[in-house]
Amino acid sequence: GLRVGTGAQVEAECFYSENAYFEALLGIDLLNLAHPGVDFTVLHNWNCCTWDWTPKAGQWFLDLGVGANLGGAAHFCYGGVVGQCKFGIKFNKVPIRLAIDYSPAINIGGWYGKGVDNVCGLYIPNLYNTAISATYCF
Repeated sequence: GLRVGTGAQVEAECFYSENAYFEALLGIDLLNLAHPGVDFTVLHNWNCCTWDWTPKAGQWFLDLGVGANLGGAAHFCYGGVVGQCKFGIKFNKVPIRLAIDYSPAINIGGWYGKGVDNVCGLYIPNLYNTAISATYCF
């Protein structure tokens, strides 16, 4: 699938039970516009609730998850934990899940390199990570 919001990411979901799945995201982090970089996230998600509000269109869902996040750009890298709250619909007639999510991450980042003071600290832009995703279901 594709996830677009505070970044642009390719998304893969692998369900191993009816209510649990792994999600992997790889893409560009656009939260630090001065130095956009690569971002990689792995999550374990659980389906908490489902609703049949529109039975002809599809089933609505609420998923919650937790995982790890790594990323970096020129002279900068970060890593930490990430959570996710995802609300969306899985359509009946087409194999697509459409969702909106909030995925805050608490990361420790480090700045390094020639002409840069080697500094380590809390990297907070990923606290505002929101997006819309569309995932094709095999």
